[in-house]
Amino acid sequence: MNDTKGALRFLGIFLGLYFGLNIIYGLWITSYGNRPDTMTNLITRQTSAILQVLGEETSINPSEDKPSVAILKNGKKVIGVYEGCNSINVMIVFVAFVVAFKGSMKQLAWFVPVGLSIIYLANLIRVGLLYFVAEYWSHYFYYFHKYLFTALIYLIVFILWLWWMKLTHGITVKSWLTQSKE
Repeated sequence: MNDTKGALRFLGIFLGLYFGLNIIYGLWITSYGNRPDTMTNLITRQTSAILQVLGEETSINPSEDKPSVAILKNGKKVIGVYEGCNSINVMIVFVAFVVAFKGSMKQLAWFVPVGLSIIYLANLIRVGLLYFVAEYWSHYFYYFHKYLFTALIYLIVFILWLWWMKLTHGITVKSWLTQSKE
């Protein structure tokens, strides 16, 4: 019965946070109308800056009539970065899990910012790599964007969750798999 109670507690907190944070996020995004939000602008501007350091002559162009920011090379659009590319939805899933899989406030206070920073940096790299795929191997863009890079970002979140479970409860992948067989 305690296992069921714990599982229901986890689900309740996870779903409550997930839906609550998504509603807040949805209201925030909606407030921008047909313009790109500040986080999408930020991720695009920082990606362009990284690309410039790597030798690409990029600039950005926020759209006036749709929620996207274009990364341009020599004035020509290479990719459009949309609201879904700003990593906030992935961050919401991460935070909901970590809070629901309880740990101490002290652990939460450092782990959540570290995890969010890792997700943010991984997303910057993802958008930068998508730029290169779009620029040099455009016929593969859909597959890289839809499957490979989406899987990689969620793999990073999964690894962060495993780290959180080990940190807070000493649960390792091996003990988790062994326990699930019983």
